[in-house]
Amino acid sequence: MQSLRYLYRIGRGPSSSHTMGPLAAAVAFLKENPAAESYKAILYGSLAKTGPGHMTDRVLEEAFAGRKFEIVYDYDTPTDYHPNTMDLFAYSGEAEVKKRYYSIGGGEIIAEGEAPHEHSQVYPLNSFTEISEYCRSHDIRIWQYVEECEGEEIWDYLLEVWKVMQNAIKEGLEAQGILHGGIGTQRKARYLFRQKHIDESAETKMNRLICAYAYAVSEQNASGGLIVTAPTCGACGVVPATMKFLQPKRNFTDEQIIHALAVGGVIGNLIKTNASISGAECGCQAEIGTACAMAAAAAAELYELDLDQIEYAAEMSIEHHLGLTCDPILGLVQIPCIERNAIAAMRALNAVNLADFLADSRMISFDMIVNTMYETGKDLKVIYRETSEGGLAKNFNK
Repeated sequence: MQSLRYLYRIGRGPSSSHTMGPLAAAVAFLKENPAAESYKAILYGSLAKTGPGHMTDRVLEEAFAGRKFEIVYDYDTPTDYHPNTMDLFAYSGEAEVKKRYYSIGGGEIIAEGEAPHEHSQVYPLNSFTEISEYCRSHDIRIWQYVEECEGEEIWDYLLEVWKVMQNAIKEGLEAQGILHGGIGTQRKARYLFRQKHIDESAETKMNRLICAYAYAVSEQNASGGLIVTAPTCGACGVVPATMKFLQPKRNFTDEQIIHALAVGGVIGNLIKTNASISGAECGCQAEIGTACAMAAAAAAELYELDLDQIEYAAEMSIEHHLGLTCDPILGLVQIPCIERNAIAAMRALNAVNLADFLADSRMISFDMIVNTMYETGKDLKVIYRETSEGGLAKNFNK
């Protein structure tokens, strides 16, 4: 598996697959073809159908600024390898250079003919079963396994990740107004954080705060703010909200938080390696479901639960998002995306609580549920995989 640096990416929203990925492809292509007379991009599949709502056109135009550049949206050509497919062309006289890229989720791209995840392979083990057996045999926790594979310098990177997550929460809690996009989505994080119920119980306060944090990050993402993919932009609010809520409860240190982020990162990496974190490929279960599993595993690590409990918390989080569709209204990463981040953050804590009691009786492994999620995602109709052609997106447009 790859370094966690390829999972936790610091960048601007609103979409890791539709903005961060295409931007990275454009930059790489321009580096290879800097002196062409003109350029063209053809977007296929989900990139074509929800590209404008996800600001794909904006980031490409910024990348090719000052050059003759054209974008073509191809809604009909099949995308057999990956639904986020893009061709880039460079023209000089009659000469043409073409390169195909796939945006596979989490801001990562691969060029045609390139093996996925071939860069920076630092983890020799590729299943939770293998990792847990290794940790048991060496009497270490998962974060210590991360350090063995990545080196101590990973903690500096994860500390920066945590700082960006916290800043996104801070800025999101202060921001007000309507999100760009045309459907009038009102920012709600500030309201949630400041408004207290007239008879607020501890449970109500917990739900209100963790939702406020998730809304804050997700709204920052929707507005193009600086966030961390965890594992994607569309699901970027779940992990930071969970960590932000838990830190003051038991005065967890930043060191404990980044150890927890490492554990959550391993969970996300396993899903990315063995299934998918792309909504265009497997629906929202691959994004929000993965984020919930990462948050649950990270929270379980904070509470120093054992390997079976960590696995069960992550497994439940995926299991109970199975079949979740990706149907963003007008292709915007707003409705239902922002609200789903809040719900998933609460669900992550519930999964940890249940795992604390029932891990000994579990019957489904994490590896099994990851495989099941991937199969389920492939079985989803394409209209429910980030095309905005079905579900809420279709009915809202009516």
